[in-house]
Amino acid sequence: MNKPAHHLFVCGSFRANGERQGICHKKDSMSLLSYLQGEIQDRSLDGVEVAVTGCMNVCVKGPVMVDYPSGNYYRVPNNDAIDAILDAIENGTTAEEYLLT
Repeated sequence: MNKPAHHLFVCGSFRANGERQGICHKKDSMSLLSYLQGEIQDRSLDGVEVAVTGCMNVCVKGPVMVDYPSGNYYRVPNNDAIDAILDAIENGTTAEEYLLT
């Protein structure tokens, strides 16, 4: 198994019972996830994987995404944020304007 250089976890607002609730879901994180997956494929970004998660407990900042193993938490309000984050990954940098601190 090849380990990805970047594993992007997108909050899907899933709760333990499987229901989607919360800010990330209400702000359409699933559409952002779909766009993210398409961009990774279009850019042929080998070594970048995506997964959807349960609630990450930073709802007021949502939608959110974590880049593992860097540990960077990103606020992902729209497709422009995804583009900036993927550009940063391609350039070996961080999308500072979307970092959660």
